[in-house]
Amino acid sequence: MGENMNPHLKEEIEGVLHQQTSKEELIAAIALRIRQSLDLGEILSQTVTEVRQCLNTDRVLIYRFEANGQGVMEVESVIEPWQAILGEKVLDPCFSDQYKEHYRQGRIHIIEDIYTANLHPCYFNFLDKFQVKANLVTSIVADQKLWGLLIAQHCRSPRHWEAAEIELLKQLGIQVGIAVQQAELHHQLKLFNAELELQVKERTEKLEQALKFESIVRLITEKIRDSLDETQILQTVPQELGNILQIEACKIELYDETHTTATIIYEFSQQACISQGICRKVSDFPELYQQLLQKQPLQFVERIPELSPTKLQTTRLACPIFDNQGILGNLWLIRPREGVFNELEIGLVQQIANECAIAIRQARLYETSQTQVRELEKLNALKDNFLKTISHELRTPMSSILLAAETLEKLLEQEESSLKDSPRFNQVLDIFKESCQQQNKLVNDLLTLCYIDADSATLIPEWIDLQVWIPEISEPFIFKTQQQKQRLIIDLSSSLAPFQCDISTLERIVIELLNNACKYTPAQETITLVADLKENSILISVKNSGVEIPAEELERIFEQFYRIPKPDPWRYNGTGIGLTLVRKLVGLIGASIEVKSDRGETTFTIQIPITD
Repeated sequence: MGENMNPHLKEEIEGVLHQQTSKEELIAAIALRIRQSLDLGEILSQTVTEVRQCLNTDRVLIYRFEANGQGVMEVESVIEPWQAILGEKVLDPCFSDQYKEHYRQGRIHIIEDIYTANLHPCYFNFLDKFQVKANLVTSIVADQKLWGLLIAQHCRSPRHWEAAEIELLKQLGIQVGIAVQQAELHHQLKLFNAELELQVKERTEKLEQALKFESIVRLITEKIRDSLDETQILQTVPQELGNILQIEACKIELYDETHTTATIIYEFSQQACISQGICRKVSDFPELYQQLLQKQPLQFVERIPELSPTKLQTTRLACPIFDNQGILGNLWLIRPREGVFNELEIGLVQQIANECAIAIRQARLYETSQTQVRELEKLNALKDNFLKTISHELRTPMSSILLAAETLEKLLEQEESSLKDSPRFNQVLDIFKESCQQQNKLVNDLLTLCYIDADSATLIPEWIDLQVWIPEISEPFIFKTQQQKQRLIIDLSSSLAPFQCDISTLERIVIELLNNACKYTPAQETITLVADLKENSILISVKNSGVEIPAEELERIFEQFYRIPKPDPWRYNGTGIGLTLVRKLVGLIGASIEVKSDRGETTFTIQIPITD
């Protein structure tokens, strides 16, 4: 049948098939290009060129809508001599939202001859302006929105648009819409990635800055916490902040006790210091100080002559200096107007201000304590002078009284008198002598305490053999303990060897401990004096049974004038300076003393290091 077909008809059918194949190949090529490329401009330029060639028309362009209702000729392919309209801005008053909605839904506008198409005058004039005779328009929809129009224009003459040509333009409009949506998604992805990278960069910079500021806070804190000098603290903080943050000036102002005035105590400036020493009333700047007194930092740009006499406006940051005890003042930082302090910097300055408050409180507390120490030293000196004076004054009459008692006793022995054989008289005389001896010992102890505190004691080391020495000094206590119905045991280790020590000081220590034991040991109980060698030390212990010191009193028994509370305070006479004297004398010879009291026993142990 094909062989008998009319050659003309056959040629016409082959032409139609060839055109159909070319159009399909064009659509496929554009679709492939869209999938392979993300360059929208390149895709649109090639599309309008190939469409113009395929349709054999004079001009093909893409019109893009803008947000303000206008449109622009985005891409164009045109042949001479027809006028190029690329980049032309168009505001078509005849193109209403209704038409846009029709195009969004897939409308195709076909004009074969503008002179017979009964067009609106404004639309006719627009086409005629660019010498358009025939017009074919399809929509470009991306993401369900009308993005633009794909337009084919015939300028040389009116033209009949074939159904295949109309379908081709429609399919190409769909493909362009896909390309636009794909490009916009890619653009949004790039923007998102750029925003994400920017956020990561900003967070990294903030983290690095936060770590840097943390080390700065630690450095400044160490510097000001190590100082107990308030002046040095007030100088260190502005200098360190000024150098680190590269600011024009940094100042510290402190309030008075009533928070009615604020004085700039110290100023660090890259130029001349112009504000140090300035005192201003808080009431003159109510809005400023109201926020600061509420412990809130404040940043502003303004010219305040009292804060900066320069005529240029600057950025000022004020952070209150406060702690849990209250607010002390403010830390001021000044930068050029454009140099705004960010959140990290404000946090850094406020943290330094808080550390500054702690350091100032610490320095003031130390200064107060030093003042108290100096006052106590004065009082202690007055006390020592009084004790020295009263002891010397008491010593002279007591020596005279003791001498008179001894003389009276000798006279009674030499002369015949009825009083000599009177038991009552002898008892009174013994009490008189014993009281004089006790009073004389008290005076001597007071004088010893005073001179030890004054570091005026002189030590004379001598060789001491405890095997011989201890029995000698203990002999008076054998008779005394027998009178008081106590037992005295002396336990000397065979390993003891002679050593050097100030013999008079050591004698006073041991005798005082034995006196103390005799005074507090009940009848029928035991006092044990032990001497032993342990490693490189001599240990001398005085232990008495039948008495136990409460644990809460052990720490206080060496305090001057302290006596353990008893139901009958007059039963044990004494002033409470004996053990104080012992501890001071022990320290004087370079030894140590320890007391233990439990299970009905109390033991005082002296440890004397042996030196070569």
